[in-house]
Amino acid sequence: MYRKLLILIVFLFFSLPSSAHQDIWINVDTENLTLAVMNGEAIEVVFDNIAIGRFGASKARMKNDDRTPLGSFRIGWIKEKSQYYRFYGFNYPTREVADLALAENRIDKDTWQTIINAIEAGRIPPQNTPLGGYLGIHGIGKGDRKVHEQFNWTNGCIALTNEQLDKLSKWLKPGVLVEIR
Repeated sequence: MYRKLLILIVFLFFSLPSSAHQDIWINVDTENLTLAVMNGEAIEVVFDNIAIGRFGASKARMKNDDRTPLGSFRIGWIKEKSQYYRFYGFNYPTREVADLALAENRIDKDTWQTIINAIEAGRIPPQNTPLGGYLGIHGIGKGDRKVHEQFNWTNGCIALTNEQLDKLSKWLKPGVLVEIR
């Protein structure tokens, strides 16, 4: 009984917006390469010149295709020290991503079930499926700022400069919604 209650609490924690920032969410515009911190429908701040996957964005993202997934995700975990400065991981793949991939025969039923089982148990979905994983928001680390300013260069993540990420980080908490459009 205690284990089921703990699983439910963890699931709710990752499913609901952060209580301290209940109306805060992130709007990523992959065409204009901007990231906006939203408070309900009001814009708190906009970060320009973000980078996305080197081959753009898609609803049909697959492992190693270097495209940023379109859709609704939540911050699932935070890695304070990363080669890309800091990393805010998404709860990718979501049920919607897995359902679409199954319908399009991009994953098999067993892979779909593994993803769904993790989601229903309140865990981060597996990051090693054919849909890929380890996607999120990060900095450039020790990378070349000029490359960041001129190219989409990530493997599917959203990248900002380290300085931009420092400013953004006060809003990025586990559970915060990230809309990638």
